[in-house]
Amino acid sequence: MKIGKYLDLADLIHSDTADRMHIDQTPPNEVQDALTNVVKFVYDPVCDHLGSVHVNSGYRSPALNKTIGGATTSQHCKGEALDLSFNGMKSVNTNSTIFHYILHNLDFDQLIWEFGTDKNPQWVHVSYSTHFNRKEVLKSMKVNGKTVYQTFDPTLTA
Repeated sequence: MKIGKYLDLADLIHSDTADRMHIDQTPPNEVQDALTNVVKFVYDPVCDHLGSVHVNSGYRSPALNKTIGGATTSQHCKGEALDLSFNGMKSVNTNSTIFHYILHNLDFDQLIWEFGTDKNPQWVHVSYSTHFNRKEVLKSMKVNGKTVYQTFDPTLTA
């Protein structure tokens, strides 16, 4: 089933962990609607501008989210979030390019510079809600072995 210009539903629900653990990743209808929105308002515009971008993670069923230790409030479980990267793809763009394009051009709920360095995140987390978008910009990092999120000033990475 096609969602947006560039993706099939299978691209948004695939998980090697779910396959290995035999976890059903079939999203309910309301999750499919949310996936359609995050693709329409974020992913498709990113690809229109930057070219092909890899979806590292899209929908996570509650069982998968628990298995991988995801946050109980993860927007991935609602179909509202995507983790994006150019990692492993031949491109002159970087994950920082994705981050800054979204920041300066698109509506979003959360935009997270996920780990990596001060020059380039390991991946970009972005969420979109049709109810209310907070435009929250964060940076994740490890502190004493735990992931913490800080409000992020993206002008420091431009």
